[in-house]
Amino acid sequence: MPEHVQDNMRRMMISMPAMRDGMMHENADVAFACAMIAHHQGAIDMAQVLIAHGEDPQMLALADAIIAAQLVEMDEMRDWLAENAK
Repeated sequence: MPEHVQDNMRRMMISMPAMRDGMMHENADVAFACAMIAHHQGAIDMAQVLIAHGEDPQMLALADAIIAAQLVEMDEMRDWLAENAK
């Protein structure tokens, strides 16, 4: 298995259970935010693997943009959780 596949699989073993756990919250809004934070972390992980192993400048730029966008959205969801999830 190529190294980038191994890296993605290792990271997915962390983000997928976290996403599942987030979805289990009894409040739908909280469940969404928790699961999406883990989902976004998975996107960041995949982009980091591409940055480490990829070569195409367009894909590398896209990976950088994905990381930046996901971090902003994760911060928004964490802020919402801090204010609303009790």
